[in-house]
Amino acid sequence: MSDRKFNIVNPQHSEIGDRIVDDLKRGVSRRDVMQKLLASGMVASAAGTLLTHTGIAFAQTPKKGGKIRVAVGAGSTADTLDPAKGGGFADYVRHFMFYSRLTAIDTKLTPQMALAESITTKDGALWTVKLRKDVRFHDGKPLISADVVYSLLRHKNPATLSKVKAVAEEFEEVKATGPLELQIKLNSPNADLPALLGTPHFSIIKDGTTDFTTAIGTGSYKCKEFKPGVRSISVRNDDYWVPGKPYLDEIEYFSIPDEAARVNALLSGDVHLINGINPRSAPTVTAAPGYTLFESKTGHYTDIIMRDNLGPVKNPDFVLAMKYMLDREQIRKVAMRGFGLIGNDQPVQASSRYYFSGLPQRAYDLDKAKFHLQKSGMAGMTLPVVASTAATGSVDMAQILQLSAQKVGLNLDIKRMPADGYWSNHWAKHPLSFGNVSPRPTVDLMFTLFYKSNSPTNVSGWKNEQFDQLLDAARGETNEAKRKQMYGDMQVMAHEGCGVGIPMFIHSIDGFTNKLKGYSSHPLGGLMGMEFAEHVWLEA
Repeated sequence: MSDRKFNIVNPQHSEIGDRIVDDLKRGVSRRDVMQKLLASGMVASAAGTLLTHTGIAFAQTPKKGGKIRVAVGAGSTADTLDPAKGGGFADYVRHFMFYSRLTAIDTKLTPQMALAESITTKDGALWTVKLRKDVRFHDGKPLISADVVYSLLRHKNPATLSKVKAVAEEFEEVKATGPLELQIKLNSPNADLPALLGTPHFSIIKDGTTDFTTAIGTGSYKCKEFKPGVRSISVRNDDYWVPGKPYLDEIEYFSIPDEAARVNALLSGDVHLINGINPRSAPTVTAAPGYTLFESKTGHYTDIIMRDNLGPVKNPDFVLAMKYMLDREQIRKVAMRGFGLIGNDQPVQASSRYYFSGLPQRAYDLDKAKFHLQKSGMAGMTLPVVASTAATGSVDMAQILQLSAQKVGLNLDIKRMPADGYWSNHWAKHPLSFGNVSPRPTVDLMFTLFYKSNSPTNVSGWKNEQFDQLLDAARGETNEAKRKQMYGDMQVMAHEGCGVGIPMFIHSIDGFTNKLKGYSSHPLGGLMGMEFAEHVWLEA
């Protein structure tokens, strides 16, 4: 943690929250609960605010009604209601509102049953899914197994342009075995299948759906309006299959790409909830009465992407030079104001049970950077590097990297692009650019999407046959020790060879009015792992 002097919501260890939940259930008084929170550091002492830890049902009664306006930093005319094509945060939030999935990922990254009543297997390759009864789509049509079969298999069709086609290639066969039952046969065993089915891309749509000008799902909200790059309006689904939820009448959701404007919109009362607060703005939010700054520790990271003639395929020495130029501690302190943990050029966060702690931390080493730069043939060159406020902290990171590069004989010309349209127009489309990657529920999914040779989102173009083979083997390995070893080996490979530099893991910072209740953190990212809509309510 940093030495910041202001108070923020900082969720603590889950076991503390679990004990508090037990106390509340036994009838322990709110005063005693507050004393426990103070003792554990879960209350910001200056404000006396009860911190909202994930999974803690404090003595608050959810209230129905009310409308909120939510502004996020991401968003463009490429926004889509097609779960298969979802390309970023703005899409995923909407998909969680309008659609449901077979499973839901809890705060311990464990899949829980959602539309599925049960998912069972004997060998990890053949899975039986039984669906809940009496679930209806927004137009009244009952959910049946044919809807799930269609929703899963469409990802394999090249014409769908699914972002998870590489993952869906695992589906050898998906077939209905009854009105509310189906079988999923995989090419090879995958113990992570239930978790994968809880991700937004695998949202369930109606059988045969090809029109996504609106969203007909089984989610907690119905789509009243959707204008890509402008806004969406969601209204409560009174027939939602989760009893009692959701609480709000309406959510207006849109993008304000400029972070300063987004913060101003919150503090002026124009919006109720925002994400992506820059650490530089944190003191402004904490100083304003009636608002909460909420920090979540996640596996989110901003990366420097090296591709084409500067990438791992054609110039691995340049890749190493850039990685040695990353002053990670300076980036953590200056670019992120301490809101994050040092990264090591591989995407598995330290809280993961598969994190390889034995991988030596790559140091900031200008001598090694200069050696590899000269070997790469790029010394003395002037190279453009593309950054944007859309990629959290990337402008500051680029400036810090630029100073390091100057010391070893490389001139980096920072090209700052507008946040609007950055992901569709610039992300991974230049030899040097910055990107953001949101956390994923499994290591397998992270590696499959961003590191596997044939993945469309393998941003640096890195190809490693041994890595791909290990990834396939680890997917079906039920021995945890062996699986951990495989994932450890893959972290080493990514660290040493992939054209992606990961200087740090960034904590998510949201801000909201104190009238918004029910808010908590999730390790998969801000806005409660993008699933806030179902859980929050407005205080009268």
